Amino acid sequence: MNAKTMPVVELEAKDLPAFCPNPAMPLWSSHPRVFLELDDHGEARCPYCGTEYRLKPGTELKHH
Repeated sequence: MNAKTMPVVELEAKDLPAFCPNPAMPLWSSHPRVFLELDDHGEARCPYCGTEYRLKPGTELKHH
């Protein structure tokens, strides 16, 4: 698969911190768990498998 065909996982505030592989991924496609830092646009890409993660539109994050 190339980056254009990789899945996009939409996240809500309850799904943070973001990590990959996520619970919906099949066990056979596992790689070491990596926590992802979302950029200013609320997006991140897994460095192992290329899966893209992004915040769902309208998601509000509570800051400490």
